[in-house]
Amino acid sequence: MELLTVQNLSKQFVRGHQAFKAVDNVSFSIAQGECLGLAGGSGCGKSTTASMIARLLKESSGTILFDGKELTGSRRLMPAGSAMQMIFQNPLDSFDPRDTVLKGVMQGALSYHMYMRDELERKALELFDYVGLKQSYADKKLSQLSGGECQRAAVARALICKPKLLICDEATSALDVLIQAQIVDLLKRLKQEQNMSMLFITHDLPLAAVLCDRAAVMHKGKIIEVGETKALLNNPQQEQTRELIASVLTIR
Repeated sequence: MELLTVQNLSKQFVRGHQAFKAVDNVSFSIAQGECLGLAGGSGCGKSTTASMIARLLKESSGTILFDGKELTGSRRLMPAGSAMQMIFQNPLDSFDPRDTVLKGVMQGALSYHMYMRDELERKALELFDYVGLKQSYADKKLSQLSGGECQRAAVARALICKPKLLICDEATSALDVLIQAQIVDLLKRLKQEQNMSMLFITHDLPLAAVLCDRAAVMHKGKIIEVGETKALLNNPQQEQTRELIASVLTIR
C-alpha cells in the first residue's frame, strides 16, 4: 500500500525577470514501511522536493497524495499534520536553543494537543531512552548539546507526534562519520521496529544504500534514475549517478 505518492511535482522560482524550474515533473511513491532515498548533488532540487511534500513550500504544479488525502491543489499551504514529521540538517536551527531538551522534544506534540501534560512528559522521557539521550539531559538547554545529541532530540521530537512518514533532509550530513553512523543505525531501528516509512534526502548514495530500500537520483530538478539502492550503487546506468557516487567515495 502506497503511503505517499508524488505525481508530476514541479516548483518554479523567479529571479529578476528570469524563471527557472528547481523541481521539474518529479514522480515517485513510498510504500508503508519503505525507506526511499532521494539523492543528488547540491542544488539538484531534492530539498525543495522535500519541502513541498512537508508543506513548507507550495508547489507550482503536480499532486501529492499522503495517507489517502491530497495535500495539493489549494491556493494556500495545507499542512499534513502530525502524521508527517521532518528532521533537518542542522537540528539546533529547528529548536529554540533557549529551551530545555525536554521542552524541545515535547514541542511538536504540544502544538497538536496530543497528550495531557503528565502523559506527555512521561512519553518524552521514554523517547529519551529510545533515541539514546540520558534522562539527566532533560533540564539542559538544547544549545548545550553536541550535534549528534541534538539530532537525537530532533528524532525524539518527531517520534512523539506518532508520524507515519519521517522526512530526513540531509539529517546526517553535518555530523562526523562516527555520529553519522549512529544516527543511521537509529533510523534503521525505527524502520525495523516501528515499520516507519521514510524519505531520506542525501548527497551520499553509499550511505543511502545502508538504510534505504530504493533510491531515486536527481539532477537539475529531474529524477534521472530509480532502483534498489544496492543495485543502483553497484551498477549505475546514468553518468551523473556514477559521478555522484565517485564524488562521495573520493571525499571519504
